[in-house]
Amino acid sequence: MGQLTKVSSWGYEGEKLICTSFKIEVESVRKVLLAQEDSDNDEKITVADKGPKSFRLRTLDHAPDFDIEGTYCLSTLLQELTLHARRGERIAILQGALIAENPVDRTRRRIEQEFWQSLTRRMDQSLIKIVANDPKDYGDDPRPRIYVPHALTEQLAYYQNLANQYPGLRLEVLRLPPVSEHADMVRIRKTPGILALEMEKHDGILRGLQYIVPGGRFNEFYYWDSHFTAIGLLEAGRLDLVEDIVRQMIFQMKYYGCILNANRSYYLGRSQPPFLTDLVLRTYKRILDNDPNKARDFLKQGIFAAIKEYHQVWTSEPRLDPKTGLSRYRPTRYGIPPEVEPGHFDWVLEKFAAKHGMTVRQLDDAYNSGKIQDSEMDDFFLHDAAVRESGHDTSYRVEGQAADLATIDLACLLYKYEKDIEWAIQEVFGGTLDVPSDCGPTASRTPQYWNHKAASRQASVNKYCWNPEEGMYHDYNTAKQRQTQYESVTTFWALWSGIASEEQAKSLMQKALPKFEYQGGVVSTTRQPREPHGKGPPIRQRQWDFPFGWAPHQMMLWDGLQQYGYHDVAKRLAYRWLYLLTRIAVDYNGMITERYDVTSFELGTKEVVEYGNQGCDFRGVASEGFGWSNASYTYGLTIIGPELVNALKKGLRCEEALNTGCDDRLSLANQRTLLACWNSQYVDFDFTSYR
Repeated sequence: MGQLTKVSSWGYEGEKLICTSFKIEVESVRKVLLAQEDSDNDEKITVADKGPKSFRLRTLDHAPDFDIEGTYCLSTLLQELTLHARRGERIAILQGALIAENPVDRTRRRIEQEFWQSLTRRMDQSLIKIVANDPKDYGDDPRPRIYVPHALTEQLAYYQNLANQYPGLRLEVLRLPPVSEHADMVRIRKTPGILALEMEKHDGILRGLQYIVPGGRFNEFYYWDSHFTAIGLLEAGRLDLVEDIVRQMIFQMKYYGCILNANRSYYLGRSQPPFLTDLVLRTYKRILDNDPNKARDFLKQGIFAAIKEYHQVWTSEPRLDPKTGLSRYRPTRYGIPPEVEPGHFDWVLEKFAAKHGMTVRQLDDAYNSGKIQDSEMDDFFLHDAAVRESGHDTSYRVEGQAADLATIDLACLLYKYEKDIEWAIQEVFGGTLDVPSDCGPTASRTPQYWNHKAASRQASVNKYCWNPEEGMYHDYNTAKQRQTQYESVTTFWALWSGIASEEQAKSLMQKALPKFEYQGGVVSTTRQPREPHGKGPPIRQRQWDFPFGWAPHQMMLWDGLQQYGYHDVAKRLAYRWLYLLTRIAVDYNGMITERYDVTSFELGTKEVVEYGNQGCDFRGVASEGFGWSNASYTYGLTIIGPELVNALKKGLRCEEALNTGCDDRLSLANQRTLLACWNSQYVDFDFTSYR
């Protein structure tokens, strides 16, 4: 046996590991490592495991053995071994630099070089076996299906040819009726499938445009997920992919009548929070640097689609409330959602089944086919569909009343549309834009039209949603004609959209922010009584409620704070979130998840909350993370700036990072304690002694 070198930190000894490589037999080392360290048998090495947290790495080339110590380095060792194994390598050269890689660098690198690629899709021959799969298909005959818009005969023929080429895939290709007939889609409820997306020809052959999926059980194009993920993709230089994402949104608006919740047949008629103009403008500004003519045309097509979406989806009935002039999440199609797990609604269906003298399954079939009518069920599932369209599925804030709520979030998003379109027409198109007749009225061609719309909406929001005593915005219930009392982080969307006055912004900072800020960022809702709208399902928590924080809320708040000049607060909140994500990645085998408990530095998935926490279910090494959480990490690093990035690499908590000057370089003295900080199995590790 060679000389033993002990590695326990990124300090002086860690440099030896960084400069070392190991020739090893992959599977044998991996098996021994898991047998020793993975005490709960989930093929991860985390702080929850009870192993010795010290592993002697033996090599095949008589080089010195190494003791790898601590949760973090043991987990990165497992990750690298798993990656070699997946490539089919029996013998591999293991790079010590990857085992001792700083967790901030490692997380960013894997997001940009691996996760984005794993989450990228095309609906063509290259990926058809992956994209057509739907883990949410609970029907009697689960199989890959593709629905093609009625007018796209060439796409229909393309997919029919694929079905013939791959008979083992059992791919079924179906033609949708014209968009005007989507209200009567009962016949396809039992045969769910993916909806075709944009394609273009390359050398005479159809090829699907790229898009991104969130990850986990969500293997399709989601509207607001794609927007936030695209922000991270822009930071990674993936302008090509973001351009395609926007084109996919334009395609959906044209052929499906709205930008869908996601491109599955059971989402027809249901959208998600609208972010098209924001993404179009972000992308336009990136294209403009290299190709002004292309940028102008791209912007024009995006604005046309946004104007059409604005008028035909969000500011017309049933979503528009004529009395307030505000809009609500109120999908045009609803029923018992087929995408939920079997038994998800049994708690409510049992009552109706007894009422109609049926079993739950019989009721499901009879109600969805229209054989029975029940206004109480209609009301329940209308609100349920509205909850899902709101993106906040689920939360006690919206449960049981979502279709009646003029939410502050939707009001802010539509205000942003109005201001974005006004800016584009005024600044890029010279004060007038010839809007196609199928997109909007002739008057919508001028910036004055959109300025008036924005001013009117701002007045309505101030009248119905602003609460001056509390210094924050609330949702407005259009049926009960009063504000709700639920406190939601979406109150800060007013900063992101610019709808708040300077005085309102100041009130939000002084009165509202302290209610939402926790050690890991901002929480979705404050602590409030549960089930305010009647008996709910037997779940103690909702995933969009306290104590959970989500990437979109963080990212929008960072942008909003900067827009109103609160740059230091934006950095503080971004740092809190980044520290939490890094802490979880360090302690839980490189994991990046859909949501986080921002009140703790522990993994917020110890008990199943609703649909589980996507991003947790992997073996050995994560390959996807989760779309918008990945994006929030790379975007957040740009918000905090180099000095605080350096502090994050040191493992400093927010309070220490902000109160201690951080050099641009890591000194050797600090390096000696870095891995000890991040590698500690104790969540409440005291960093103060390392200042």
